[in-house]
Amino acid sequence: MPLHIVLVEPEIPANTGNIARTCAATGTHLHLVRPLGFRTDDATLKRAGLDYWHAVHIEYHDSFAEVLEKYSEGRFFYATTKAEKRYCDFSFQDGDFFVFGKETKGLSAEILESGKETNMRMPMSDAVRSLNLSNSAAIIVYEALRQLDFPKLV
Repeated sequence: MPLHIVLVEPEIPANTGNIARTCAATGTHLHLVRPLGFRTDDATLKRAGLDYWHAVHIEYHDSFAEVLEKYSEGRFFYATTKAEKRYCDFSFQDGDFFVFGKETKGLSAEILESGKETNMRMPMSDAVRSLNLSNSAAIIVYEALRQLDFPKLV
């Protein structure tokens, strides 16, 4: 089963394009939760994803609740600067979902409260508020893949 990245209301097309490229490279499925802060035909989005869009499995959802309902058996992990546990404190499995919020505000308090057992943060200096969204997604996906011994990747 593939891993999944869920972007809840992403705002910056270049970040989403970079994440799409990571998904293409790793076989990870990408879920985009509306509203999006850009059009899907945006040139910056296309450029960041280069010519890999054909290799990305993308699903669009009208709400995060829709994702939870469709994948009710899934394990969801929530990226936030507010978490106690680090992303490397978890043992990941095939099919896990990694959920990221919008660049300017992160995930809503409601989402974070519903998933507080699996909220995770990335350790960093207090000189910055957060890492770039596409970097965070890549780090977490590659940690999960490392734990799974990089299945189906060369």
